[in-house]
Amino acid sequence: MEKDAKIYVAGHRGLVGSAIVRKLKELGYTNIITRTHSELDLTDQKATREFFEKERPEYVFLAAAKVGGILANNTYKAEFIYQNIMIAANVIEASYRYGVKKLLNLGSSCIYPKYAPQPMKEEYLLTSELEPTNEPYAIAKISAIKLVRYFNEQYGTNYISVMPTNLYGPNDNFNLETSHVLPALIRKFYLGKLLEVGNYEKIKENIKEYPLGFELDEKVDLNDNDSIKETLKQLGITKESITLWGTGEVYREFLYVDDLADACVYLMNNIEAEEMKKISPDYFVNVGTGEDIKIKDLVNMIKEIVGYEGEIIWDTSKPDGTPRKLLDVSKINQLGWKYKVELNEGIRNVYYEILEV
Repeated sequence: MEKDAKIYVAGHRGLVGSAIVRKLKELGYTNIITRTHSELDLTDQKATREFFEKERPEYVFLAAAKVGGILANNTYKAEFIYQNIMIAANVIEASYRYGVKKLLNLGSSCIYPKYAPQPMKEEYLLTSELEPTNEPYAIAKISAIKLVRYFNEQYGTNYISVMPTNLYGPNDNFNLETSHVLPALIRKFYLGKLLEVGNYEKIKENIKEYPLGFELDEKVDLNDNDSIKETLKQLGITKESITLWGTGEVYREFLYVDDLADACVYLMNNIEAEEMKKISPDYFVNVGTGEDIKIKDLVNMIKEIVGYEGEIIWDTSKPDGTPRKLLDVSKINQLGWKYKVELNEGIRNVYYEILEV
């Protein structure tokens, strides 16, 4: 990509999209196009086509999506499959219709089967059943991968996809109803620590800045410390203990989102669709660290970083999700890219972001 190339980042206010914009600016790209959801609804085909016809972007990073953790995926199943399929279909079709030179589609490691062999290789896609708790989102993401493949095969487009592992970092979602596991854990321990030391002013600032979810924002009285304590207790957060879902025995891999952005720009600049096809007939590559951690160990790491001294309680009546999700990243390593930010460093970065409310 030339430094003045017209680049559209779809989903620029999300975790991934904002990281891609930061990376592009850091590297000196000067012609970045963005639109908020209120300015452009990507589930609307007519609006999406009109945008592409008017702006004529040369390169597209497709990072727009409806995302969330286990609870959100289980609660909003129809929204997750419909909105994500529509976003991908409209952006990919409009990119072809209006002559985009290259498109990079952001997927998710949830595309892989629930019991896929570990670490998960690109060729394991669609080899057995998906994890039920996020099947709607996974099917939408698989559909996007297949759109990329079949547009390349039928129309000769230059589209590729990346499958990142679990992500975290700046501009993450800390809503305790819809967030992923790592930001939710960091926030829970932060709020627990504030309860321990009795810093209700900081708790109030945090609740004002980041929604709690579960409609509790409307119920909590920020002028009443007892109301705050009761509200946080409903979320399993007290000064004595933090209650967490599942057993803590499952494993997860985590990638700092700025590393993903670095990988995306690297691939956009260096790897064409034909080369990606050699890795996978579906034109995608895994992006991760190649290292995972047991959730219990992750929790202890966060607890230590935050300095929370209470007990950890595991609610085993709640689901764990997929037993293990470790990506095989040998192929992207062979393409010349490797992650840089270690988990402990990344968690500290995110924790300091919360502290700067």
